[in-house]
Amino acid sequence: MTHRAPPPVLLGLPCLLLGLSGCATQALESAPARPDMPWQPNIAANGELLPGKAGRRGLMLPPGYVLPANHALAPRPADSNINTSHIYTLPELIDIAQSNNPSTRRAWNAARDAALAVGIARTTYVPHLTASIVGGYGTRHNNNSFSVENGGLAGNIINNTNTPRTQNNGHGEVQTLNMEWLLFDFGKREAMIDAASQLQLASNVLFTAAHQKVIYGVTLAFYTHAAAVARAGLVEQALRNARNVQAAAEARLHQGQGTIVDVAQTQQMTAQAELRLVQAQNGIENTYLELMTSMGISPSTQLRTQDVAGRPLNINDMRMTDDMIRTAVSQRPDVLAAYAAAKAARSNVTAAKAEFLPKVFVTGNVAYTTGHLALSSVPGAGSDSSPTLNLSSNNFSSLVLGGISVPIFDGGMRAAVLKQVQNRADSTQVTLEQTLDDSAKQIVAAENGLHTGLSAYRAATKLEAAAQTSFDAAFTAYRSGVGSITPATLAQSGLLDAQLAQSDAYYAALIAAASLGFATGAIGNVPDQGVDEPAR
Repeated sequence: MTHRAPPPVLLGLPCLLLGLSGCATQALESAPARPDMPWQPNIAANGELLPGKAGRRGLMLPPGYVLPANHALAPRPADSNINTSHIYTLPELIDIAQSNNPSTRRAWNAARDAALAVGIARTTYVPHLTASIVGGYGTRHNNNSFSVENGGLAGNIINNTNTPRTQNNGHGEVQTLNMEWLLFDFGKREAMIDAASQLQLASNVLFTAAHQKVIYGVTLAFYTHAAAVARAGLVEQALRNARNVQAAAEARLHQGQGTIVDVAQTQQMTAQAELRLVQAQNGIENTYLELMTSMGISPSTQLRTQDVAGRPLNINDMRMTDDMIRTAVSQRPDVLAAYAAAKAARSNVTAAKAEFLPKVFVTGNVAYTTGHLALSSVPGAGSDSSPTLNLSSNNFSSLVLGGISVPIFDGGMRAAVLKQVQNRADSTQVTLEQTLDDSAKQIVAAENGLHTGLSAYRAATKLEAAAQTSFDAAFTAYRSGVGSITPATLAQSGLLDAQLAQSDAYYAALIAAASLGFATGAIGNVPDQGVDEPAR
């Protein structure tokens, strides 16, 4: 028996596999080499970080744990649609935020995806058609050798050897159109569509919730910025008062009626006011950046906001009844979304139970087949004929089947899936109950916050009036030469504290009103006065 050597392709295959086996581990070269050494990334000429091993192309990162600057990335420029000469009101700022804040765009896309999910679920009611075309070509060559030996009585041997050669080739094509149509599944598709519809409803509710959150965020940032501006104005007034008291002390010193200690005290009060002014101005910058961020526009945008100081507040004691709280809870977006999610979970349980029941279906197939086969044979020496056989075929077929599929055994997979959706349904129900309780608590807490804020504003208003009277009397007496510097400086400090307390209480009441509107789910109706509308 003769053994033939394997083809060279088969000999080289193990070597090729061994070479390729190291490709996966070579990727470690692009990772940090050591835990205590800086990572050296592959950097393009513009500073962009590129995948791959460092040093292959681009620039090298300097030693250390500082990444290069990617010049393709830059902060957004100032919004060109903002009119720098216009004074923007709170509703106008909210309108800008609803168009620019990224959270509203994400919520919108999520709602659209949920709507498309309903459409996808509905496609299970229509038949599904699939068209396919398969074609190919093949050829085959055969070289066969055989011999016949005959031995006579005299021991003569006659050898007859013939070596025919055959060749066949062919090509063909099959075109099919398949149809699958599920006719009845004991309500599984209906339950899936209902679950998708409930989730779509929840997404639409959350879209509204995203807008309410943006409105609330802009409102808080607007009032916080307004409070910072008002605080800076009060500190500026306090600085002017301090300088007036200092000028009076210096005048009395020149007249021989005062002392250097009095002047030093007034200089200390002036320096303290200057420091507080610097801090207040820094607060304006920080709260302005927060306002721009809450609106979703570039922080470098410059705009002017409306001054809402001095508006009359309804300081009457306002309390919500149980019916008002119940109505407020039922219209909150988080409650409505949790309720829709619980209904969707129950529909998923129904769909999972339907997996245990039979399904009625119909399927069909239409096929067209065409092909050609050529067979040629070339015999050995002594024959000059080359027979050839050509075969061609064209076939058309169709088939329609109907049937019932009954699940029998799947290793407990359907039971496990059913238990999972039941657990999720129980969790969504518990979440709904918790959301209801938290909503009622938040509404009552917001109502108490508004009541406290209005009471604090009422008390701070009285304190400011008394402090103003005390300062005016003490300063007049000192400037007239009948009082000392200590009561004047104390009255000056007390006046500033009272003014700041009144201003903070005023804007805290506005914020508390917005918080109550947000807690009750009614902040979508943007109030212009800040307190009356949300508290009703």
